[in-house]
Amino acid sequence: MPLTTIEKIAANHGGSPVRPGEIVWITIDFRSARDFGGANVIKNLLKNYNRDYIQDKSKTAFTFDTNAPANTIAYADNQHFIRLFAREQNIPLHDVDCGIGTHIALEKGLVFPGETAVGTDSHYNIMGAIGAFGQGMGDQDIAFIFKTGKTWFQIPETVKLTIRGKLPTGTTARDLTLKVVGTLGTEKALGKAVDIFGEVVDELDLAGRITLSSMATETGAIAFFIKPNEAVREFCVNRNKNRHFEPVWADEDAEYADEIGIDISDLKPQIALSPSPVKVVDVAEVAGKAIDSIFLGSCTNGRYEDFAAAAKIIDGHRVKERVMFKAVPATREVYSRLLAEGVIAALFNAGVIVSQPGCGGCASGQLGMTGKGEVQLSTSNRNFPGKQGAGETYLVSPETAAYSALEGVITNPFQ
Repeated sequence: MPLTTIEKIAANHGGSPVRPGEIVWITIDFRSARDFGGANVIKNLLKNYNRDYIQDKSKTAFTFDTNAPANTIAYADNQHFIRLFAREQNIPLHDVDCGIGTHIALEKGLVFPGETAVGTDSHYNIMGAIGAFGQGMGDQDIAFIFKTGKTWFQIPETVKLTIRGKLPTGTTARDLTLKVVGTLGTEKALGKAVDIFGEVVDELDLAGRITLSSMATETGAIAFFIKPNEAVREFCVNRNKNRHFEPVWADEDAEYADEIGIDISDLKPQIALSPSPVKVVDVAEVAGKAIDSIFLGSCTNGRYEDFAAAAKIIDGHRVKERVMFKAVPATREVYSRLLAEGVIAALFNAGVIVSQPGCGGCASGQLGMTGKGEVQLSTSNRNFPGKQGAGETYLVSPETAAYSALEGVITNPFQ
């Protein structure tokens, strides 16, 4: 029986049958809880299950990334409560100096192509960047998975999305991502998985794939799946040479609920207008609008490549005097490379505020909040009211953010 990517992964993890609408039980290869929600996961474990039993501690972890280091007493209490439990149970913990949990899982080879991973993070479907299934779940669900190593899952329908054409000069993976999100809106992929095809997608580096997969949540999709290329497979092997994996991909004759095509041959730099990630237009349509601040980072655009692209544009220049430019690298590993290659220095000398690794911005509790009336450009994934503060947030690429930082207004990189 021909299968889509999500159907094949579910089948490989114990789910049978695997047709859309069927409820199956699947094993989970990796599971984690973050500082936001992690304490409640533990409380559910202590209340409902045997304190001394967690199914496989080597496949379990806590991550601190939404408020790192803690800047409120409530977060500090939560984090320390988790630390004590992790020490007692000998569960791996990636503390406030490590960065975004999903990115850590990729960097440390904790999740491989074709595998399953869940956590208390609504963007866990970022694992689609390497052809793995990731999903954010609630505290009680994650507690059950900590104990049993499995969960129930209703097989979704899958949409086939084909990207035609190549990225024009001056456009980026983030512009492609915004075009995809704007095209799908919040209905075309709602509750569905999406298998993405196209030469331009095959050629994306891991950072670009992360950007694309990370915004599946904003369309209401279960996940965006991208077939691992040789570079991705090599990355995974180098991250954990002791593990074997078999990438999976949809069969050629798999059945899809819908097939959608997007031609990017004439793609221009894109921007998502406040207050919705799917309200996407060409940057040129709003060029000239004054801005107050910029945020560079998040699980969508917090990789080395994103920071290097912004630094290349502003190196030797100065951020407009009235613009506050905040930057948060995704992980400690990213930060280390940025330091070693002089990118941090270039950003600092241009007037950028660079913080410790973590979520920042959209986490609504860390560097990157806006005040009422403030207009911000952000490379994050969400711009709903209150998510990044009380101001107006527009979603853009690191390149658009950098050019705009120098001018003090929304600036089209094509100019």
